[in-house]
Amino acid sequence: MEADPVVAAEARAALVREIEASGAWRDDPAWRAAFTQVPRHLFVPYYYVGAGGGYERLWGEDPDAGRRDRWLRGAYADAPLATRVRDGSLLSSSSQPSLMAKMLVELDVQDGHRVLEVGAGTGYNAALLAHRLGADRVTTVDLDPEITESARRHLAAAGYRPAVVTGDGAAGCPERAPYDRIIATCALTSVPRTWLAQCAPGARILAPLATGLIALTVRDAEHAEGRFLHTPAYFVPLRGGGARGGREQHIGGLPRRALQDELFRFLLELTAGTLDPHEALALWRREGLPVRERFGVSVGGPYEWAWLDDPEGPYAWPL
Repeated sequence: MEADPVVAAEARAALVREIEASGAWRDDPAWRAAFTQVPRHLFVPYYYVGAGGGYERLWGEDPDAGRRDRWLRGAYADAPLATRVRDGSLLSSSSQPSLMAKMLVELDVQDGHRVLEVGAGTGYNAALLAHRLGADRVTTVDLDPEITESARRHLAAAGYRPAVVTGDGAAGCPERAPYDRIIATCALTSVPRTWLAQCAPGARILAPLATGLIALTVRDAEHAEGRFLHTPAYFVPLRGGGARGGREQHIGGLPRRALQDELFRFLLELTAGTLDPHEALALWRREGLPVRERFGVSVGGPYEWAWLDDPEGPYAWPL
């Protein structure tokens, strides 16, 4: 069954207005055009919504017209959509469109740029990039062959054919390098050096790290530096050879009010394994509850560290 084109167009237009109202696009009409033209529902032929403590599956082939309508309108909600669930646990999702818009604007692509996306997901983000730059300029990579196969199928249905590669995202995609931009849609614990080596000088890397978004400028194959953006970001972790396990934290005795503060949780994530949580709390209070934009990350040769205010300042922690 094909989705009702009138309902799809109305829902997509409403989503575009909602993203625009959030201020995500600023003065870049190219991304507004991409979200207006790329049909998100083709990338989420089914998804799951919370129901009774579990998940309910909505899909475009449902014989019930009312449920098909819920699926189609829900596909254009400004919300993340659970796309893979196993044994009641969420495995993957399609990101919130307004967050995707903010990330794409912050990526600061220009005509002619070559982009590597790490984490293919449903293929929707790669379609937006392909619409903006041309499919031949876009490469998306994912470790899971089921994900890349479905992303490739969704992209073809929408009329886009960027390079979709099955492989370890931490290793990048050297055969398609060099890249002017790298964007990750999975959370990192550190910046893979292979990415720097595959970047052109002056390239920009945008990636989720410690519940934030780090924007790095690449100087050469061994050096990069940048600050966190204001926007919080929560993504599934990067999988593959460059991924590392979570770092255990002992946060007993910390005040509940601090633990409920989203920015303090960001600092805990950023300094996990290198700074005692109670020391992190003392630092956070002493520095006036610093916001994300005061923190940054530097890569220099074999070293990589996070810092507050100044990469050479007194507050720095290895990643």
